[in-house]
Amino acid sequence: MSTNDRIPLYQQIQDYIRHVITSEKMKPGDRIPTEKELMDQFQVSKITVANALTGLANEKLIARVPGKGSFVAEEDDTASVTLTQATTTKGREGTLSTGMIGIIVPSIHDYFAIRLVEGIEQALREKGYRSMIMFTHGKVDKEKDVIKEMKALGAEGLLIFPVDEENYNEEILGMKLSGFPFVLMDRYLPGVETHYIAADGRRGTRLAVEHLWELGHRDIAICSDSPLQTVTVQERIEGYIEALKGKGALINPAHMITDFQPLSELKDAEAHPLYRYIQNRMVTAYVSLNGRLGVQIYQMAKQAGLRVPEDVSIVSFDDPTSIVEEFSIFTHVKQFERNMGYQAAVKLLEVLRGHGEVISYSKMLIEPELVIRQTTGTVPQA
Repeated sequence: MSTNDRIPLYQQIQDYIRHVITSEKMKPGDRIPTEKELMDQFQVSKITVANALTGLANEKLIARVPGKGSFVAEEDDTASVTLTQATTTKGREGTLSTGMIGIIVPSIHDYFAIRLVEGIEQALREKGYRSMIMFTHGKVDKEKDVIKEMKALGAEGLLIFPVDEENYNEEILGMKLSGFPFVLMDRYLPGVETHYIAADGRRGTRLAVEHLWELGHRDIAICSDSPLQTVTVQERIEGYIEALKGKGALINPAHMITDFQPLSELKDAEAHPLYRYIQNRMVTAYVSLNGRLGVQIYQMAKQAGLRVPEDVSIVSFDDPTSIVEEFSIFTHVKQFERNMGYQAAVKLLEVLRGHGEVISYSKMLIEPELVIRQTTGTVPQA
């Protein structure tokens, strides 16, 4: 094995770009090789090249311009970032500690997010830390801005419920490369090793399908109103398929209902494709991949004149109807979100105590549990 083989690919790319800038005496504003050129030259994926360029951009050796390419950075930018990075490092070593942890979530419109934050807050209080919460509203550009703002305000580390986009957030990749402490919650970035904690989505849908199967249901739909086929959605659908295959059932693609927009208001329900699916009784049971959608399926069934669970059964991911669990009516996949938040905060504080040094990344999967309530029953008789 050559010495070069032991150097990570992204680092080989960075060393190459540094060499090109020096050997060709490139000036600020000169364009460096494109992502495509680097992918072809090093025979690597786009994500590896993005890792390398993000690291160089964080060093302010290059500047990246969306849609234009990457360029040699201005010298003044390099000087200013060196001071900023030195101050940040000093803070992580404890001499300039702020005692503040940033929490980044899409929103708090459901009990899943509320319980997640409650668990985080409990762990931080116990360890004498304070928190600041910012919302991304499900937009990756907003997530980038929020990460920058949190770091500028002195956050020592970040707990991130990431936007699940087709494109990676370069700010998250940059934090990994620079060693800035963070933990991802509920989902992760495929192909990028980070600390993360999530519930086992495949196991969750298997539990839901097996419960409905025992009740006699054979036509079971799985529903998601996510605009993208996110990592979370994909894993849960995989669990659904595995469960049905385990029962020897044929997989009906029409029962995997994901290609629709979220219902904004119940008064518009009758024009919604999911309403027509429910009204025509295409299946006898639904597995909803989030609590809000579970409630909407319940409401649309009622509006279509169907009874729950006598005519149609519903299993929801997460408890959508009550923060006091005893008052919920929904059969649901419990993901222990309070514990998820608590463990995520504990892991981040462990990373901080190690001054951000990463020996190995921690991937924690929480075992979900099926809570059986009033929205599931035996299959209706024909």
